[in-house]
Amino acid sequence: MTSEVREKKIKTNGIWLNVADKGDEGEPLVLLLHGFPETWFSWRHQIDFLSSHGYHVVAPDLRGYADSDSPPTHESYTVSHLVADVIGLLDHYGTAQAFVAGHDWGAIIGWSLCLFRPDRVKGFVSLSVPYSPRDPNLKPSDLFKSFGDGLYITQFQEPGRAEAAFAKHDCLTVMKKFLLTTRSDFWVAPPNTEIIDDLEVPSTLPDWITEEEIQVYADKFQKSGFTGPLNYYRAMDLNWEILAPWQGYKIVIPTKFIAGDKDIGNEGANGTIKYVKGEMFKSIVPNLEVVVIEDGHHFIQQEKSERVSQEILSFFNKLRNITE
Repeated sequence: MTSEVREKKIKTNGIWLNVADKGDEGEPLVLLLHGFPETWFSWRHQIDFLSSHGYHVVAPDLRGYADSDSPPTHESYTVSHLVADVIGLLDHYGTAQAFVAGHDWGAIIGWSLCLFRPDRVKGFVSLSVPYSPRDPNLKPSDLFKSFGDGLYITQFQEPGRAEAAFAKHDCLTVMKKFLLTTRSDFWVAPPNTEIIDDLEVPSTLPDWITEEEIQVYADKFQKSGFTGPLNYYRAMDLNWEILAPWQGYKIVIPTKFIAGDKDIGNEGANGTIKYVKGEMFKSIVPNLEVVVIEDGHHFIQQEKSERVSQEILSFFNKLRNITE
C-alpha cells in the first residue's frame, strides 16, 4: 500500500517538509496532520481509503519530525509557525480551501488553522484533542504544575530531560510504550519516575498494528531524534501568548470530533469525554458533531482505522455535496 504513496519535499514557510500524497490532484484536497510521536505513516489507512473515494490526500511529516526539517529551538514550534507551514502546503497545491483532519498535536494545529484562517478550511475533523477555551489568567505551565512533576507534559518542558530518559530505551521500545498504551489517565508518573519508564510494553501486540509497522516509526525516530517533537510541548506558553487576540473566539468551521472512550485523559469528573459531551464545548464550537468510539484508545485512526475512515469520509462527503 505505502509503495503507492508519493513522497516529496515541499518548501513552505522557510523550511522543507516531507509530504506523502495519493489520489488525483484534480479532486478535493484532504490534509491529514499527525500527532506525537508519529509521522505521516500514522494516516496510512486513511490515505488509502480517502484517495480511493475521490479525494487527493496530503499528509506531511510535521516540522521537527522524520524527514522534514527540524529547527533547533522551541521558539520555532509555535502555532503561528505550524499554521503557516500548513498554509504554505495549501498554496503549493493551489488549494483555496481544504478538508482537514488532525490527531493529537495535529488536532491543535487544525483548531489553530480554523482560528487564524477559516477561509482556507471547508471542514475539520479533530481526533482525540478538543478545542478548549484559553484561560486568560493561567499559563499552561502553571496549570500543569498542579499535577506535580510526574505529568508527562511537565517532564517534556526541560530541554534534554525527556530525550535522556528516552535514550535509555531503544527506539522500538519507546514507540511501543507510546503507541500501544491503554492508559486513560492524564499520564502522571510516580515520584522520581520518568513517564517513559512508567509506560508499559504489552506482552503481545494488538491486532491493529504489526511489528514491522512499529519499526517504520522507530527507524524514523532513530534518525531524527525526539527534540523536534518535544519542542511542541516546550512552546505551549508561547502559544498561550500568541492566542490572546482570539480570547473568547468561537470555531465556526463545520467540525466533527472523534475520540475513543478510553483515550488519555478520559478518567474522572474532568475527563475529555465529559467535556466534549457538555455545553461548554458546543458553545465554542457551535457547528459540531461528536463521535465517541467504544473501546478506543489514543491512536484511534490506527486502532479503529475502518470506523475512523468512514467517519471522516461521510463528514467530508456531506460538506462536499453542499458546496458542489
